[in-house]
Amino acid sequence: MSDASSDEECAFCRIVRREEEADIVYESERTLTFLPRKPAATGHVLVVPKVHVSDLWHVEQAVMAHVVEDAVLMARAIRLALNPDGINMINSAGAAASQSIFHLHVHLVPRWNGDAFGDIWPPSEPWTTSRRTAVANCIMQSVDQLG
Repeated sequence: MSDASSDEECAFCRIVRREEEADIVYESERTLTFLPRKPAATGHVLVVPKVHVSDLWHVEQAVMAHVVEDAVLMARAIRLALNPDGINMINSAGAAASQSIFHLHVHLVPRWNGDAFGDIWPPSEPWTTSRRTAVANCIMQSVDQLG
């Protein structure tokens, strides 16, 4: 990893450079997987790209492809090692989404029926068909602009 691809102040970049301790469970050429300091569940890991990128909105598709590829490998390893009933794969982009370290990362959180983690989706009323259609059309138009 070159100096240009890291951030001196970033905690995850310091872990990638081995300047800060972490419980590393896997390393590939492009990613590093380690346990967070305050895991939400047994087996909770973070998969991070070795290059510094702040979040999902700024990542190149090729970098994200490597993160997802290794996240799938890690999810399978967690299943084999711990036999959870399920797993959450979570990414947060921006402070409003509870991102606290601004280096792209994917959480893999093993889940067991009845665990203390609880439901991650708040209950809500279903949207009307017209509201769903309006939002879908808005997003489709944006995809066309990016395409």
